[in-house]
Amino acid sequence: MAHILFITPYYPPEITPPATRISETALCLVKQGHRVTILTTFPNFPSGIVAPEYRGRVLQREEHDGICVVRVWSYATPNRGFLRRILAQLSFGCLSAFLGWQAVGRPDVIIVESPPLFDAIAGRILARLKHCPFIFTVADIWPESAIQLGMLRNRLLIRLAEWLEWSTYRRAGAVWAVTKGIRQTLIQRGLAQERVFVLTNGVDTTRFRPLPKAQARAELGWDERFTVLYAGNHGMANALSTVIDAADMLRDDANMHIVLVGDGVQKADLMEQARRRDLTNVTFLDAMAHERMPWLIAGADVCLIPLRKLPVFEGALPSKIFEVLACARPCIVAAEGIARQFAEQEAGAAISVEPENASALASAILYLREHPDIAETLGQRGCAFVKTRFDRTQLALELESHISRLLDARRLPKRVASSA
Repeated sequence: MAHILFITPYYPPEITPPATRISETALCLVKQGHRVTILTTFPNFPSGIVAPEYRGRVLQREEHDGICVVRVWSYATPNRGFLRRILAQLSFGCLSAFLGWQAVGRPDVIIVESPPLFDAIAGRILARLKHCPFIFTVADIWPESAIQLGMLRNRLLIRLAEWLEWSTYRRAGAVWAVTKGIRQTLIQRGLAQERVFVLTNGVDTTRFRPLPKAQARAELGWDERFTVLYAGNHGMANALSTVIDAADMLRDDANMHIVLVGDGVQKADLMEQARRRDLTNVTFLDAMAHERMPWLIAGADVCLIPLRKLPVFEGALPSKIFEVLACARPCIVAAEGIARQFAEQEAGAAISVEPENASALASAILYLREHPDIAETLGQRGCAFVKTRFDRTQLALELESHISRLLDARRLPKRVASSA
């Protein structure tokens, strides 16, 4: 059995897709007999406020469910303002390896989360210090996504980020792409296909499962209006202004309720848009603990998966899709590329509309309300599809096989040398 080290600035109790994916995968690996360590920072996302019990510390070790969590200091800032966020990401990438190198022990393999791209710095340093290979995870192609979103414009910074990105791909023992689209993009850019494997996001189907809608609504305090849910990051990638525009088009429908749950850099602006238009059919809720998400999804009639209409997002597959489908809820995918193909064509669990098209989104919402039999069928298809192919335990077993192949390939030259 291997000692596996994950490097990520996001980890529970923070509520982010990387935190969920890594924590659930780590737990599965521990159950399979591996030793797992997490190198992370003190919880502060997205507020940038470190909880009192963690303040004034440089390093702290914890253990949760057999997982060793090593937390180290890094600069914390709210999830807004590009420069400060970059400084926070750089501080973790540059400092965590040195602050935590002794506490993490001697891993057999390191798995580096990205984005943030700067986690690669810590992964490369520790891989060198510990004489072990690292797997570089690519959940979003950075800096390309930041460039297309208009967040990164400085030519020097772009060139430095692109150098770090590509040199990390080349030095990694393997590259873990979370979608087929990301893998294809990397191969087209020149990375050898045998060095890139695809392992998608997934879901813990023992927790995310169909639950009674009436009970969920009673617990949430929701009424009987047709409820459309978006739960996730309110960021620049999510095209939530389009959701506000669609809500405006549906404002005269007394039986319509649109609920946006979460936090992010765009939330204050979205709330101001809704207030300025006097949209009484829109409700904003704070981010909820991940344990509450199955009940939140169960209370909805339909869930939204919106993305910006940019080429970089054609290879994206938001992790929330898996949770929605596992809970047997239909979804509307306002995206192109992999997300649309997965949810609509492969799972048969969604209807898709053009991204950033408010009129098409409003029409799709009305269609599913007027055809509850179709909505029910979509939900049931999605649940069966995810349970069969994307359960977290099954995906962890696939990851284990990739780790074994990497470690076996590394040991082989030593065996050949010793036999000679």
